[in-house]
Amino acid sequence: MRTFTAVFFITAATAIAQNSAGDGQKLIQASDCSSCHAVDHQIVGPAYSDIAARYAGKSDAVEKLTVKIRDGGNGMTPHADLTAAQRRAMVAWILKQTPLTQKGTASPTASQQYTYKLKTGGTTQLDFAIFVDGKAGKVTKQVFHGYQLYNSYCYRCHGTDANGGELGPDLRHSLTAGMKRQQFLSVAMSGRKDKGMPAWAGFLSEEDVTDIFRYVKGRSLDLVPSGRPPSEQD
Repeated sequence: MRTFTAVFFITAATAIAQNSAGDGQKLIQASDCSSCHAVDHQIVGPAYSDIAARYAGKSDAVEKLTVKIRDGGNGMTPHADLTAAQRRAMVAWILKQTPLTQKGTASPTASQQYTYKLKTGGTTQLDFAIFVDGKAGKVTKQVFHGYQLYNSYCYRCHGTDANGGELGPDLRHSLTAGMKRQQFLSVAMSGRKDKGMPAWAGFLSEEDVTDIFRYVKGRSLDLVPSGRPPSEQD
């Protein structure tokens, strides 16, 4: 009877932990967490799999991470509106994550490269397409989406057509000066309070900001024209 009781409680505890992790995933998906974190790669904050690896085997992992979610800090938004049980459920799910390569998934292959001729002479290579194959001059849905978002939220400070404005720098120059996609994402998501730039985490998604980056990159190379670019949707 004692053996049965012990097995019952172990099984019940495992089921509760699994349910908590499942609830945690739903809570994370419903919050602004995905604006700064992903399972297997860094956006602004570290990947969930990296967090899990960092805290693996540490007895105080749950307590430290629940406090971190509650209080925020170092660029992370506090989530004091969540209950302690909700924060623990989120942590339970995070700590279950492992890198994709450890799950038996093949390592990611090198991204496809796209070569474009520049008006100034020479060529450039990008890891994303600016134009649709077979439709000369028409930008992809992603680049056009970036144009739409830029002209809805970014132009007020950074100028129409990403040409720079009175309140914000010319983003074309930032990219030609060496700003990479990851840095662009990090600045857009976390903002720069000292310069009056708001944080877009929780409002724009990682893909939204990536599309804005694609549009601005096209403008910085003078591949995407000023004004509304022709798109495959036309």
